[in-house]
Amino acid sequence: MTLHLNHSYRIHFLIGIIFIITSHLTFAQSYPNRSIRLVVPFTAGGGTDIAARIVSQRLSEQLGVAIVVDNRNGAGGIIGTDIVAKSAPDGYTLGLVSSSHSINISLHKSLPYDTVKDFTPISLVVYAPGMLVTTLSLPVSNLKEFISLAKSKPNQLTYGSAGNGTPTHLAMELLKSIAKIDINHVPYKGAGSLLPDLLNGQIVAAIPSAASVISMIQSGKIRGISVTSITRTAAAPNIPTMSESGLNGYDANSWYGMVGPAQVPSVIVKRIHSEIQIALKTTQVSDKLIALALDPVGNTPEQFLARIRNEIKKWERIIQSSGAKLD
Repeated sequence: MTLHLNHSYRIHFLIGIIFIITSHLTFAQSYPNRSIRLVVPFTAGGGTDIAARIVSQRLSEQLGVAIVVDNRNGAGGIIGTDIVAKSAPDGYTLGLVSSSHSINISLHKSLPYDTVKDFTPISLVVYAPGMLVTTLSLPVSNLKEFISLAKSKPNQLTYGSAGNGTPTHLAMELLKSIAKIDINHVPYKGAGSLLPDLLNGQIVAAIPSAASVISMIQSGKIRGISVTSITRTAAAPNIPTMSESGLNGYDANSWYGMVGPAQVPSVIVKRIHSEIQIALKTTQVSDKLIALALDPVGNTPEQFLARIRNEIKKWERIIQSSGAKLD
């Protein structure tokens, strides 16, 4: 009797395993069979939104379903990101988050979600490097000269940012920390607001997104010094990185990456991930992104998660040392 029960149990166990495998395969083969919502936690027309629309258009063609970009701006990206966290983990609601995702946890006393546990990382999509720029009247032409001048005039130079706690603020604070210099911070309400003051010399430096200043550099209105990424940006190949310029270990590269809510089935993650990698390699996508100083990346979910974790630690340190607070 015991042998019969054990044999029967084994048969039912095997049938259960086969059912689970078959169900997952069927789910993967049928996905997607309806439109996908891509939540962008920032306003339309911004860098994250532009990247989302370029990539989603190609993904829609590859997947054969509509991908609807849903802009849910507010609280530095928290509102839209929270929508993703609380969505059903079926692959039909995804989010394109930015590097602010790793920053917000240290800027806010509490968040409505866990930055790591409540999301399924799928792939880093693009790097959106910042660029150290200066007024033409500042007597520097490279990073070494900029640091030397700042050391000779402690707390006399001023730099602008898009606001306290923003990547444009923290990128300069990281520079100050590594180079051991003191420069006064002038926060603005958005990156667009600081550029006029940079042009007229009311502030002498800033680290806005490369995309927002490429044309100004090319037209000779301001001077490009260094980019914040580990590698040079294709949109400005002649401008060196901070690391190349002597600031070893500097990396304040902004990024946009695809995530889903927690517990999206692995077969769906693999499908979306694979399609993103294919899309980023097409000239239809890569040429458009590169022209906007957005460098296509693509990596594994594991690599993307590791970057999020590492940046949480890095920005926590910088935020604490700089005393950055929300406006």
